[in-house]
Amino acid sequence: MKNSSDYFQQLDQEDVLHQYRDMFFIPKNKNNNDLIYYCGNSLGLLSKQANAAVKQELDDWATYGVEGHLEAKYPWVKYHEFLCEPMAEIVGAKPKEVVMMNGLTTNLHLMMISFYRPTKTRHKILIEFSAFPSDRYAVESQIKFHGYDPNESLIILKPSSKNGYITIEQIQEILKTEGEEIALVLIGSVNYYTGQAYPISQITKLAKSYGANVGFDLAHGAGNLDLKLHEDGPDFAVWCGYKYLNGGPGCIAGCFVHERHHDDNNLPRLSGWWGHDKVSRFKMGSKFEMMIGAEGWQLSNPPILAMAALRESLLLFQKAGINNLRTKSIRMHNLLANLLREWAHPNINIITPEKDDEKGCQLSIQLKQPDKKIFNSLIENNIIGDWREPDVIRIAPVPLYNCYSELFIFYNSLKRIIENHG
Repeated sequence: MKNSSDYFQQLDQEDVLHQYRDMFFIPKNKNNNDLIYYCGNSLGLLSKQANAAVKQELDDWATYGVEGHLEAKYPWVKYHEFLCEPMAEIVGAKPKEVVMMNGLTTNLHLMMISFYRPTKTRHKILIEFSAFPSDRYAVESQIKFHGYDPNESLIILKPSSKNGYITIEQIQEILKTEGEEIALVLIGSVNYYTGQAYPISQITKLAKSYGANVGFDLAHGAGNLDLKLHEDGPDFAVWCGYKYLNGGPGCIAGCFVHERHHDDNNLPRLSGWWGHDKVSRFKMGSKFEMMIGAEGWQLSNPPILAMAALRESLLLFQKAGINNLRTKSIRMHNLLANLLREWAHPNINIITPEKDDEKGCQLSIQLKQPDKKIFNSLIENNIIGDWREPDVIRIAPVPLYNCYSELFIFYNSLKRIIENHG
């Protein structure tokens, strides 16, 4: 039976990715039992290989000092290059279109310097409803920086339904109305609140048809969705490295710039010496010689210890294969959603779309009668998800380290907690 513990355990035995769970440290409770960790959409888990990778860099620092830039096992002067190929595979880009650098919001600002170029007749930015607050803060500050008023220049793509769902038809309609005044369309690939995944290719084509630049925040998409950035053609994308990519708290972030912009020397940008041509960088010339590709947007030399942990996680992605991970992710999501829908409790509303191409790992469970005590009870039952005000429990079964049997445990725990809730 598909609603039995035996069925879910059988799925674990058949899972071709099951061995990857053992490559991560699973958080434990006070009795040293594994917790059910469903918070990879907020902070991914530590890979066991990352410990050795960071130690390698510490040992090389101790052994070589400054000479580690050239003599370390993975020479520091080109360390970011070790991440480009596996990261490019994850986001569906060419290696030269991808670079890991800075933090997400810093990268977003750098991209808006280049791709938000407002004029008197085209100065608006379109963002999604319930965008992650950091994105909104950054966008509003860029609008003000250029001398415009966010009350006039910021357009919020609002849903028509109570679930926060946004259709492609709604996007078409707002572009039809406002498109000639929109300078930049900036959408999160997966909405952090609802879990809805947006169609990057369709949005890009629509935005371009109205002459707008287009970028995506992949904070909840990179390492989660099967992305095709080069093929879909947005001007840029940015993402963090600490969620699904498991790079560690505050990990270095990523940036994609489509290759059609790589030779554009007139594109405005903020420059730093690590964006200088690597062949002549250390000649310390006074004239900036821009590096071709996404690397040309770099400012400073990379933080090696932070990159070491991320590199090991990216190598695991490379071995597992993003297609395999995506297949398992969809299956886990659907199994859990089906259990909850069959239960059909009146206080439960799943606001994440049902269609496979409109969701990632995350399942957003809305409580029609919000009470955070229900979420707190999940923690007391050794289940780590997260709560988003005012009424949503976010659960993210991650295919690299979560297993099928945990889904059934979570379902029964939530069912028991809600049915016993006063």
